[in-house]
Amino acid sequence: MPMTCHQPPPAMESRTKAARCETDPATSTGSKAAAPPPPRPRKIMMVFGAPGAGKGTQGAKIVETLDIPQLSTGDMLREAVAAGTEVGKQAKAVMASGGLVSDEIVIGIIADRIKQPDCSKGFILDGFPRTVAQTKALDEMLAKTGEAVSLVMAFEVDPAVLEERICGRWMDKGSGRSYHVKFCPPKSMKLGPDGKPLPATMTDDQSGALLFQRPDDTAEALIKRLDGYNSQTLPILDHYKPKGIVKTVDGGRHIDEVWKDVSAKLVAK
Repeated sequence: MPMTCHQPPPAMESRTKAARCETDPATSTGSKAAAPPPPRPRKIMMVFGAPGAGKGTQGAKIVETLDIPQLSTGDMLREAVAAGTEVGKQAKAVMASGGLVSDEIVIGIIADRIKQPDCSKGFILDGFPRTVAQTKALDEMLAKTGEAVSLVMAFEVDPAVLEERICGRWMDKGSGRSYHVKFCPPKSMKLGPDGKPLPATMTDDQSGALLFQRPDDTAEALIKRLDGYNSQTLPILDHYKPKGIVKTVDGGRHIDEVWKDVSAKLVAK
């Protein structure tokens, strides 16, 4: 005798469908799954100021507080070249020929870098942009993803204070650690008869390696650097001021006082 499939009576089938609809969110019309909250916009910052204004010192504290990376143009350029990205290859070819890397290439490198996971909550730009033209190119790049710079932390410091900071600075080449003959001297420092530190005694506290002074950390070089900053970089603040995102900080005070001001402005609306 042939086997037959037993179908439920029409009334039972209707009740079965109704019960299924009541418990299946995919078919229920009575309720909908809550939509996930929209992602929070990224914090896109710039630390801004003349050489010696404290961008590096305060930037490190901002990184720790907001848990977002500080992106140096030089570091990004080296990383892109080492990784062999498309824009990295372009930059490598330009540098190999002795040329200057174009703004377009730098913008491309930044665009690639800020897609990485550590930039998911935001990032801090350090050393770029340096001109209004670069600023406009950056704005256009960010606008492609509906983003924009959200905060410019501008450090203002008297030129005399800048000279004292710059000319007294010594660096450890391997780690990037920074020392200052007055504010943060290495433990090994000894002074000569003229009151100046003896170079042979200027060693890193941790590695013992000899410290060095950058060639442009001199009073003469600072004058030229400040001229370029005032004529080319300072106008960037005028570009962003109408947007209400420029926060000015007196960077000539003690580090702790400066940080108290900076941390308050990080959360200020």
